[in-house]
Amino acid sequence: MKISSNFIFPLVSLILGSLVLPAGAQQLTATEIVKKTDDKFRGEQSGYSVMTMTVVRPSWQRTVEFRSWSKDDDYALTLITAPAREKGQTFLKRKSEMWSWNPAISRLIKLPPSMMSQGWMGSDYTNDDILRESSVVDDYTHSIEGSETIDGHECWKVRLKAKEDADVLWGEQLWWIDKKEFISLKAELYDEDGYLVRTEKASDLKTMDGRLIPTFIELVPAENEGYKTILRIAEIKFNINIDDSFFSQQNMKTIR
Repeated sequence: MKISSNFIFPLVSLILGSLVLPAGAQQLTATEIVKKTDDKFRGEQSGYSVMTMTVVRPSWQRTVEFRSWSKDDDYALTLITAPAREKGQTFLKRKSEMWSWNPAISRLIKLPPSMMSQGWMGSDYTNDDILRESSVVDDYTHSIEGSETIDGHECWKVRLKAKEDADVLWGEQLWWIDKKEFISLKAELYDEDGYLVRTEKASDLKTMDGRLIPTFIELVPAENEGYKTILRIAEIKFNINIDDSFFSQQNMKTIR
């Protein structure tokens, strides 16, 4: 998964020229800040996570549990572990190719690029969020818009603007990044026409595998009242030893 994470964020902004950066971060560019934030949550080289996703709708809600493995920007594998009727489903990204496997019908499906914007497992997250086709570092330009406080944390407000040749879902993103911990505590995602599509907020900071990270993420669509998706992180490991061959069609059919 890339959880996407891809899968992690207006008050009065300060003028960039008057922005005071904390000690140790004075030489960082906006791109370096985004990269450090992205690497901290995903792992610089690879990662493993156990998560629970709750999809909330006005008249119902459902919970999906899953495990995910990722390596660099090229490989991701996600396994559904609950509920029972969907247990064993897997999703694979291997470089530019993406696949899904449904054991109930023994069917392997190649996901076309047109499906990247569709909701993953009926949630407000997209397939691109989970499989991480796009890169917040390489596919966007970055600028520091100012400084704001989120839940008591002093944050950079960083704008990510899609490059003209980038094949991405979001035209722009705004991230509020904790200056000390390099954690994205809030994000606003906009379409190519500049309309707000969704807002994400992260909280419940805990130390996992030696890193302080948010373990509760709430995604709220802008135009669907009563809709939201909640992500809870139960376990996460960074820079695990994992070979490229782990991310194979054969493994997505047999992994448990």
